[in-house]
Amino acid sequence: MDLEKYKKNVKTQYLAENLERLLKEEEDILELQKEEGMKELAENDLKNIEIQKKALIYQMDEILEEEEKQRKKEEEFPNEIALEVRAGVGGEEAALFAEELANMYRRYADIRGWSVAILDESQSPLGGYKEASFEIRGKDVYRDLRYETGIHRIQRVPKTEKMGRVHTSTASVAILPIRKKMEFEINPADLEVEFSRSGGKGGQNVNKVETAVRLTHKPTGLVVRSTAERSQSANKEKALIILSAKLEELQKKEEDKKYAANRKEQVGIVDRSEKIRTYNILQDRVTDHRLNKNWHGIENIMKGQIDNIIDAFQQV
Repeated sequence: MDLEKYKKNVKTQYLAENLERLLKEEEDILELQKEEGMKELAENDLKNIEIQKKALIYQMDEILEEEEKQRKKEEEFPNEIALEVRAGVGGEEAALFAEELANMYRRYADIRGWSVAILDESQSPLGGYKEASFEIRGKDVYRDLRYETGIHRIQRVPKTEKMGRVHTSTASVAILPIRKKMEFEINPADLEVEFSRSGGKGGQNVNKVETAVRLTHKPTGLVVRSTAERSQSANKEKALIILSAKLEELQKKEEDKKYAANRKEQVGIVDRSEKIRTYNILQDRVTDHRLNKNWHGIENIMKGQIDNIIDAFQQV
């Protein structure tokens, strides 16, 4: 029996101390048993102690088993993600759509009670996002948003369109799980680190010291930038976590390609280059092409009311 295992855990520590006390009592009674006339009395006491010991061990094992189940669940569906949006085809209109998507997820996070922090944002000259990334924390955040990865497409008449023609623009979304223990280890020699000043909306400087960190993973060319924290070290640590998640995603994608021929296509986490959803403004309709399902009320959907869409995937 590993008593230290129970004593190290906060939830079983008190029970472990009781067990330790019983073990000491057991030792004393075993010594007492050697004395003449004490054998029968000692045996009864030992039986009672054995019953108590088994009850304590059973209770502690149940607690540890439940903790392990929870740990595995959190490892599979962590309660922290990095959400990235990037403007695609469509110029300034795509940048505006990328920002609308980002705001949709931020509002949904508010509805769910999740916390959101901006990791980095790069705006286009006329407004909107060229690209942006956010850290979102909360219960079931990865479980519920993991199907949002892919190309989102919007069809509408832009405000600048004089002929009333419908334009199609796209933006990509990537959902990266942030696990407590990242599987991908990064060799420091593979990193190029740059520091700069953090900038705010419209390009204004919001920090007079170089706290923003840009990491480039030289073997893959992946780039991560973090401006959310107030110090270089904190931003570097945050950027490393996001980079690890990106590399883990890249590794998983390569493994999936190897086995793609041997498995049927299924609804799941897709590549960010795959078109998954269309937002048709004129027809007030959102279509998910994986489920072949439609929802109406785009105005509310863009305000973060996407529960029906999220729930549809949980039922697949």
